[in-house]
Amino acid sequence: MALDWKTLLCETRIREAEGGRASTPLEEDGRSHFDRDHDRTVFSTPFRRLQDKTQVFPLEPNDAVRTRLTHSMEVSTLARGLARGAARWMLRERHLESNQQAMDIEAIATTCGLLHDLGNPPFGHAGEEAISSWFKKNFGEKGQGLYPGAEMASARGGQLRNDFLLFEGNAQTLRIVSRLQLLADSYGLNLTVGTLSASMKYTAASDETSDHGPADKKKPGYFASEQDKVDLIRSLTGTGTARNPIAYLVEACDDMVYATVDIEDGVKKGLVSWEEVEAFLKEHDSSGMAETVLKSVHRYIDGSDTPLEGRARDEALAQHFRTVAIGDAKREILKAFQEHYERLMQGEVLAQGDLIGSSGAARLIKVCKRFGGERVYNAPETLRLETLGRRVIHGLMDIFWEGARECPLPMDPDIDARKNFNRRPEGKVYNLLSRNYRTAFESACRRSSLPPRYHRFQLVTDYVCGMTDTFACSLHEQLTHG
Repeated sequence: MALDWKTLLCETRIREAEGGRASTPLEEDGRSHFDRDHDRTVFSTPFRRLQDKTQVFPLEPNDAVRTRLTHSMEVSTLARGLARGAARWMLRERHLESNQQAMDIEAIATTCGLLHDLGNPPFGHAGEEAISSWFKKNFGEKGQGLYPGAEMASARGGQLRNDFLLFEGNAQTLRIVSRLQLLADSYGLNLTVGTLSASMKYTAASDETSDHGPADKKKPGYFASEQDKVDLIRSLTGTGTARNPIAYLVEACDDMVYATVDIEDGVKKGLVSWEEVEAFLKEHDSSGMAETVLKSVHRYIDGSDTPLEGRARDEALAQHFRTVAIGDAKREILKAFQEHYERLMQGEVLAQGDLIGSSGAARLIKVCKRFGGERVYNAPETLRLETLGRRVIHGLMDIFWEGARECPLPMDPDIDARKNFNRRPEGKVYNLLSRNYRTAFESACRRSSLPPRYHRFQLVTDYVCGMTDTFACSLHEQLTHG
């Protein structure tokens, strides 16, 4: 299967693709369809909420330490530059037909950098694990109690269970941008099919994932509730089940950013010293790239006009390390894109799984990630706050499942049943849920072929995922100690 940029850069918006009305651009706007995707993302509520969502350190009081918002902006900025370099090379090699195609690739990558963490719940990856563990705690490690009826044995039973047992923020991102961000209809931000395709970092359904398979199948890329949308996106862009080439570029930028800036933030918070960082990198990076980067960093900082000492010098070294490491890694990743271009356009899986793993920067980035995992993410302060976040999420899901589990279905003709439900404690809990999410739930129950209980679970996860860290803590305190 050969991919083609003409179809990959599909400008059709998801609403029109699904049979709804076409979107009408403003006259003399000057923006492409993909530019408009970017602007819709920036002005959206889910994007604004990232300012109070965890990157690594929950409820962080230090303004200089990154949130999901600043992380997403950094990934977007790097994705724009990397995609620009890749597109210019493709133009020179005549893989693209026009400058407009090159600009469209850049615009899509920029937007996908902003989108990539939109579906993350409060407290970051610890929040994802908390949602998964809540389902396992309440319904069994294999989800035996999720669906008491025939759905357990159905052909889609594995996916219906694993959507919650393996809850994944990337799948929630697709759900938010294509369905949940309600404006005048139920098409989310009504983004182009081209942008939606590139935003899918993972390509597997939750019952198709594998720890030992390709990188794009290690986690779920979408939920059963969005299966029809995914099938349509794949058909219109021509990707089939392959990953969009732009997704490889954005993924590389995300990995480059968090591998290096998490070290910088760890130094800034005083969790680790720069001396520890240097010693670890020199010991574990056998490629020699870390040594080269560190020499460059010291030449710049130690040769500056303003002498620095102590913590200030540590922070300056960490910051410049991030700058140099990303710059050098970016060049290596662009080389890897060029080297593996034909394989990417055939929809083939790279031998090393991703662009970074296939590049000369593989060892450096891997060692940076390892340092973060061993010395930054496991710091006692981080673990304490992650434990708090888990308790908050479990508590909120306990409360809101009580309302979602008991509410009458919208197609139930018994009006008195709903009136009586609203007077009961469970009804009052149900009415505390966001109206947007209740509307999406009720609409899904009317139209979907999936079991209503699946949508009840999604109502709770949609609401909890949409919360910021501060709102989740505040609401939990109000509902449990008020």
